[in-house]
Amino acid sequence: MNVSTAAADLDAVILGGGPAGSAAAIELALAGRRVVLLERTLHAHDKVCGDFLSGEALASLDAVGVSVAALGAAAIRRVRLAGGFGTPSATLPFAAQSLTRRALDDALLQRASAAGALVLRGHTAESLHRSGNLWRVGVSGPSRRYALSARHVLLATGKHDLRGLPRPAGTHSDLVGLKMYLRLAPEQTTAIRDTIELVLFRGGYGGLSLVESNRANLCFVIQRSHLRELGRDWPAIAEVLTRNPHLRTRLALAEPLLERPLAISPIPYGLLLEHAIAEDLFAIGDQAAVIPSFTGDGLALALHSGRLAARALLAGQSSHEFQAELCSQLRRQISVATMLSRALVAQPRRSMVSLAAWLFPAALRAVACCTRLAPGHQIPADAVRVSHEKTCTAA
Repeated sequence: MNVSTAAADLDAVILGGGPAGSAAAIELALAGRRVVLLERTLHAHDKVCGDFLSGEALASLDAVGVSVAALGAAAIRRVRLAGGFGTPSATLPFAAQSLTRRALDDALLQRASAAGALVLRGHTAESLHRSGNLWRVGVSGPSRRYALSARHVLLATGKHDLRGLPRPAGTHSDLVGLKMYLRLAPEQTTAIRDTIELVLFRGGYGGLSLVESNRANLCFVIQRSHLRELGRDWPAIAEVLTRNPHLRTRLALAEPLLERPLAISPIPYGLLLEHAIAEDLFAIGDQAAVIPSFTGDGLALALHSGRLAARALLAGQSSHEFQAELCSQLRRQISVATMLSRALVAQPRRSMVSLAAWLFPAALRAVACCTRLAPGHQIPADAVRVSHEKTCTAA
């Protein structure tokens, strides 16, 4: 299948090649559906993300045939909080891994292509409108513009909105996300191995963990008013972060691996889409729900939403039924994680959270449990499959 042959008779066009879009493409293609996935970037790249894969995320990846161990993911078994009252820690209630989005997204797109989806990198959806019982997608490719028609469209553009379809602001939208990869001093690398550290500082919080090749991922959110005073100069930002004594120790002699921090804003934390945008239009991933970083599990929810949308489409459910079900499944996690995120960025609640974790370290484990997908909502791994895996070449 190539662009010319895919122009008609498509079952679905998926807009966006992140975890949600790729997971949906894999499940649909393996079930024999004709699927085109549009990814606006030509090559995999780093993204502002905690790179954290919980047990639920790993189960979804295993179900769609992606092994993060083969990609060099770092194991995470413990969580540690560095606030104003020591550094309490707890064992996570699930096995976890840490892998860069550059590696994860690329592996998922390759898997989608191998499963039979037509994956078009460097192709951007410029317009979307309804024509009879079909959706018509105007696409801009590297060398030309063209149109695709399909019965269903899956909106998986992540934190980037499609023109004409803006999302609501969310309920906790005053934070800016930033990320820096670092090469820590050897003793600090050893100290955080197998652990994700949650670090609190004035106006924000973040996470520090190892990813593949022993690099450290420092991903954090900070109130926009605080960042406005700093700009995006790494030394100035690092000076604020290292007011936390624990993080000051971790970053001593650290070598930044990016010229400047990656950044994203605004982030509509707390967003949860309750109703479908339109008939046969499925919003998935961050287009459907945005859970605060580190207090929730965004990658697991994105993968779950993509797989759930594919299952709904295969079962003949409407986009309205799908969106209502997804909303029902995620409401508690989004609410708890957003409430906790609000507490972590403002005094005196930040100190109260830190004190509670110091007095009751098991609370860290409890929070990790209550912001995860409920066991009854997890999708089994028995995806509908055709008897053989098709391959196709992107034009």
